Amino acid sequence: MRTFRGGLLIGLAVAVLVAVLAIIYEFYDTRTLKRTVRRGEVLCGVNKGLPGFSIPDDKGNWTGFDVDFCRAVASAIFNDPSKAKFVALDANERFKELQSRKVDILSRNSTWSMARELDYDLYFPAVAYYDGAGFMLPRARNKETALDLTGSKVCVQTGTTTALNVADYFRANNMKYEEVKFDKLDDVVKAYDTGKCDTLSADVSQLYALRINLSKPGDSMILPDMISKEPLAPVVRQRDDDWMMIVKWTLYAMINAEELGVSSENIDEALKSKKPEVMRLVGTEGNYGEQLGLTKDWVVRIIRHVGNYGEMYERNIGEKSKLKIPRGMNQLWNAGGVQYAPPVR
Repeated sequence: MRTFRGGLLIGLAVAVLVAVLAIIYEFYDTRTLKRTVRRGEVLCGVNKGLPGFSIPDDKGNWTGFDVDFCRAVASAIFNDPSKAKFVALDANERFKELQSRKVDILSRNSTWSMARELDYDLYFPAVAYYDGAGFMLPRARNKETALDLTGSKVCVQTGTTTALNVADYFRANNMKYEEVKFDKLDDVVKAYDTGKCDTLSADVSQLYALRINLSKPGDSMILPDMISKEPLAPVVRQRDDDWMMIVKWTLYAMINAEELGVSSENIDEALKSKKPEVMRLVGTEGNYGEQLGLTKDWVVRIIRHVGNYGEMYERNIGEKSKLKIPRGMNQLWNAGGVQYAPPVR
């Protein structure tokens, strides 16, 4: 009897140990691709509600530039954009939630900076959108440039790079201002809309998005000045190279597709192309997808379901959208912009 009880206790102890080890492995396993495939979906951290970039409708259906990029990653892996699941995150919590594996990737208008990579042990694979901090103010103030803003009362959100950018700009130009900070973006916008501050500062793309929800959008203007460099990029954890490569090359594939004229409308014709660059892109030549741990047609999946970079841009934030943000720096390098992707070869 004692032998039986002893064996039972040992068996229970082993079972508990195995369960604990499984939990520890699941938490500390850095192979996000393996975890994602096993789960059957990509968990994507996004802004809680930024028109044009990531916003849910009343039925919980998400749309936007950042949302579409997550769907592109899901398409590359699963051939199914609906396998992207969205987790709304505040600016103050986004990096910690990525660290703790609540999400697999951040696609949330996040600026790539040295401190963020080092302090949070994260990696920004590639720039999805070139931006810069700017200013929105009432047209009635009749200001033409940011240099006219001395004495302004400026609303900013905490936990963003904006506050430092504004402080640096006003100090560098020997200008005085009053800073008004809020933790939540909704409170920043409300304060501006109700006149508690006479200027709102954020990334210029964000200002376009915020303006359309003001009580009187036409009464506010966005100055042409950009006072900082804000390269917005998806974010992943460090020491997870397989996953980082998929995220990076998903974006580069979309940029290359636009440059080569491959779109969701002509992807079937592209599969018949004899142009070497197009053949490598769509997988009829080479094994680039397999080297990523994906399939030969991984780019075809992306383009068929989501489109190329230009399609993603235009329908969400460009001329086909409510925001109508000019491409500017985000034009391809051969069209006057700085968007440039390494070739698939």
